[in-house]
Formats: sequence, structure tokens, C-alpha cells
Amino acid sequence: MGKSQETWNKKEREKQKQKARKEKEERKKERKENSKSGDLKNMMAYVDENGNITSTPPDPKKKIIVNVEDIEIGVPKQKPVDPKDLIRKGKVTFFSEDKGYGFIRDQQSGESVFVHINSCAEPIQQHSVVTFEVEMGPKGANAVNVKLA
Repeated sequence: MGKSQETWNKKEREKQKQKARKEKEERKKERKENSKSGDLKNMMAYVDENGNITSTPPDPKKKIIVNVEDIEIGVPKQKPVDPKDLIRKGKVTFFSEDKGYGFIRDQQSGESVFVHINSCAEPIQQHSVVTFEVEMGPKGANAVNVKLA
């Protein structure tokens, strides 16, 4: 007589597979029983006035009404600037005629403003008191229309 093809190891593996299948079926059945599918009320979420997600609907008394005209998108319009405010006084702290640039210390704000020789209406020197206008350039404030005071 021939020996059986099923060994002890094969039987053990088959038992483990059966056990795993049974456990999987039980978990599937448990999930079905615990799920409350179709209950829309439990699935709803609300956002309160502070932006937090809650399970209770927001209070209609706390609703804020916003006027569409009050919403500003972009940069707000600036008021026209008086030309007298643009002209400033300052003292040249550094100026190099060889390099063609220097710096002016503004008397009002105390800021150092860059000045180029092409922006000067008159030749200036170090420690000269000058009047100028400030213009914003790509690297910061620049002095233009520089004249001796």
C-alpha cells in the first residue's frame, strides 16, 4: 500500500488557512453589524462661526452678514500725496565721484537713502546739505532730483 500524500505539515497549513478565513468572515460580519450606513444625520458635519468642525448645527443668531461692497481685493487705493511732503532734506554722509554714487541721511526719518550721480541736478560733495525726493527702486529707496539746499 502507498503512503498518504498528506503530511502533518500540509494539514497544519490547511488548518491555519481555515482559521484565518473564519476570523476574516467574523470581522466582516462585525463591521456590518456596527456600521450605521444610511444614517445621514450621523454623517453630517457643520462649521461653526470660528471655523471649527462640529456635530451640532450653527446658531442662526450668530450669523454675520457681510456687504459685498466692503470686501477689498488687492491693494487698497492710496490717497493722493501732497508734493510738498515728497521733498525732504538731508545730509550727504558718503559720496564717491569716481564711482558715481553715495548716501544721504534723511533728517526726518534718519534713514540712509542711496543717491546716484545721474539723479543730481547739481554737483554734490560729502557733508553737503541737500533737498531730494525719495523714489522706491528694486533694491530700496533712491534719492532723485537732488539739489543743494
